[in-house]
Amino acid sequence: MNKYKDYSPPENLLQNRVILVTGAGQGLGRAAAIAYAKHGAIVILHGRNVKKLERVYDEIDALGKTQPVIYPLDFEKATENDFLTFAHAIAEQLGRLDGILHNAAFLYGPSPIENQTLEQWQTLLRINLMAPFALTKACLGLLKAAPDASVIMTTSMQGHKPTAYWGGFAVAKAGVEAWVKMQADEWEALPNLRINALIPGVVNTPQRAKTHPGEVKQALLQPDDLMPVYLFLMGPDSGKISGDVILCQAQQ
Repeated sequence: MNKYKDYSPPENLLQNRVILVTGAGQGLGRAAAIAYAKHGAIVILHGRNVKKLERVYDEIDALGKTQPVIYPLDFEKATENDFLTFAHAIAEQLGRLDGILHNAAFLYGPSPIENQTLEQWQTLLRINLMAPFALTKACLGLLKAAPDASVIMTTSMQGHKPTAYWGGFAVAKAGVEAWVKMQADEWEALPNLRINALIPGVVNTPQRAKTHPGEVKQALLQPDDLMPVYLFLMGPDSGKISGDVILCQAQQ
């Protein structure tokens, strides 16, 4: 695990902050949304599947914390105007935005590049790279207005150290790392705004089960095990860290 694994966040770490979590219906997105709510945030739950988002909503509501907000949007089909409408809705309903956790992701099963189609690459690039760029850009005015704003990209080792058979997914995630580093440089003069990338590693998530169906899930790290890192990077204690690519596990 990385050096932030033992971080102990105060209960009010994200008090009064508004945090958007994409891909909040399951896996790491669900765990992060609940963790952020437990630490005081008003959480915007994004995803494609409304029923999954409603289940996460109910979990947060049962905690007795501030009620979250659900905003469904299909990133594969979303236009630039859809992302602007999303940002406008946040401004109108909540009046602020203090952070985004980009966790929505999509991949096909691993296969040789020669077997992958243009349409598949377009889908992979749209969901994993273009959508988080467009959504962050649409929300930039809100983020700039926040006293302390954090953008986190959940990425992968396939993009950090590409290997055979990961094709368009690895290319999209490599693009995410490049974007994070460039964006951090451009935001260097904005001390209230930062962006970082997290590589979860081998974790028991639906995405992992899709690509490695034979693994024993109980033997893997669980999403909750990584939440100290997700909380650290979203909260004010990480205020001087930007442009980093952080591996949540020492060995992937």
